[in-house]
Amino acid sequence: MGIGATAGVAAVGGIALNANASSDAKSSSSSSSSADALVFDPDAYTKLTKTVTDTEGTEHTVVYHFWKAITYVAKPVDATYQSLIVSSPVEIDGKAVDTSNAPILLANSIGGYLPASVATATEVGGGGSAMGGGGAAPSGAPSASASSSASSSASAAAPGANGNTNATGGATSSNQLLALAAGYVVIEPGARGRTLKNSSGEYYGTAPAAIVDLKAAVRYIKSNKGRIPGNVERIVSAGTSAGGALSSLLGASGDSPVYDTYLKEIGAADASDAIFATGAWCPITDLEHADGAYEWNWGANDLSTGKLVDQTVSKALQAQFAEYQAGLKLRGLGGFGPLNARNLDTYMVEQYLEPSATTYLAALSDSARETYLKANTFITWSGGKATFTWADFLTHVGARKKDTPAFDAFDLSAGENNEFGTGTTLARHFTAYGAKNDSTGLASKRVAGDIPAKLDLMNPMFHLVEKVNPNRSKHWWIRLGTKDSDTSLTVAANLAARLDNLGDDVNHIYYWDEGHGANTDPGDFITWIAKVTGHKAKRGK
Repeated sequence: MGIGATAGVAAVGGIALNANASSDAKSSSSSSSSADALVFDPDAYTKLTKTVTDTEGTEHTVVYHFWKAITYVAKPVDATYQSLIVSSPVEIDGKAVDTSNAPILLANSIGGYLPASVATATEVGGGGSAMGGGGAAPSGAPSASASSSASSSASAAAPGANGNTNATGGATSSNQLLALAAGYVVIEPGARGRTLKNSSGEYYGTAPAAIVDLKAAVRYIKSNKGRIPGNVERIVSAGTSAGGALSSLLGASGDSPVYDTYLKEIGAADASDAIFATGAWCPITDLEHADGAYEWNWGANDLSTGKLVDQTVSKALQAQFAEYQAGLKLRGLGGFGPLNARNLDTYMVEQYLEPSATTYLAALSDSARETYLKANTFITWSGGKATFTWADFLTHVGARKKDTPAFDAFDLSAGENNEFGTGTTLARHFTAYGAKNDSTGLASKRVAGDIPAKLDLMNPMFHLVEKVNPNRSKHWWIRLGTKDSDTSLTVAANLAARLDNLGDDVNHIYYWDEGHGANTDPGDFITWIAKVTGHKAKRGK
């Protein structure tokens, strides 16, 4: 659910909030009178008050300045989505706050590679995906020149609209409130998404539109240094699912010239789009290798119907993944050594799964732990440590969420097929295997010529492996639930390993028994931001 303006007190992501925001009499025009469309107007805010309960149960009264939707490009394709909102605390628990040097949390609410808008947002946390993510998605025509299919009714026929959207872009929305209460500036960008099409039936939000828009938002922020609140050199991105993938991509691809043409087309500001740190929850990324990774991880697990997926397809994809994994030449964290498809299960258990289970069990009361262990006899609990096998873990997780192939579906039904649509073509294959085995009757059994370049534009691993980007984020917060079968557990693990191998600061754990979109330690994320940016959090007393 979103954290928009519903009356009373609601619990979101473990945080209680009073949604009855009070408005100060001082409120100036929401648009700048400057001839330069990309100049931020510091005076165009509304003064609001929000009550936020932190993760320790303490309530904080936060007075903040709120800037309504601001278009962040000079030549928007659709300003309904290419806009951002800004929230900057000025008083916390009665004490004045100076945000001139505060970190900026750039929190996107993208889910399922669907459109996300802040156009109607009236307070912090007001952004959301057009489907499945939040509370500010518009309906009807997004602009005078283009009609939208982003409303839930119009999007129902799009691939992945039912059951395969990964549409939990708002799952980390608790971060915005905690950041505000910590004295950080919160900026929430909208972005185009895969279901948007104009009156001619042409899709204008497919790859690479979303990442181009997020980069343009960063450029807008940085070009307004000294006008926009916060330290523009301390931008920390955050996102979940497809939003987590895009957050990872934003961090990995800072200032990469491969996006320059796209950014110029929409009139992005002439500034850097590199960010300081990256937060990513369950990133749905590395799409061209995601089918193989998924089968390596979940290939032996039945679907929820009890049916086993086509094992011929599963084994073929696993073989592709083994080749890909070997080619990455990764070394595991903690001195594990070279990673390959043969030892990756051992690595996942030792590096992530057993520590995750141990943390979970250690936090339980003695009686609750005993009850859990009796119900989950595959775990050996000895000396305050949980141990188990990979095979038993897979049995514990149970049904996989997706059929095979999980991402480049033979019948073009996956949301990711739509993400690589173009023109009036709703969905396309983006892997050679998917195209070769197409079941829709396509004349060509090959991937279209423009697909490889678009895959590079959408994959953080391209910027970390094939063309190592020196302007990437150097601080990374990566999270995933152990029961998240929306993706392979190896996707985040490979991302973390590559970043670690490059010498970056990586904070990566898995949440035990949590599914897709989980965020069980938001307070720790806010503390981590203070640590890596060198900022002293101001929470008030």
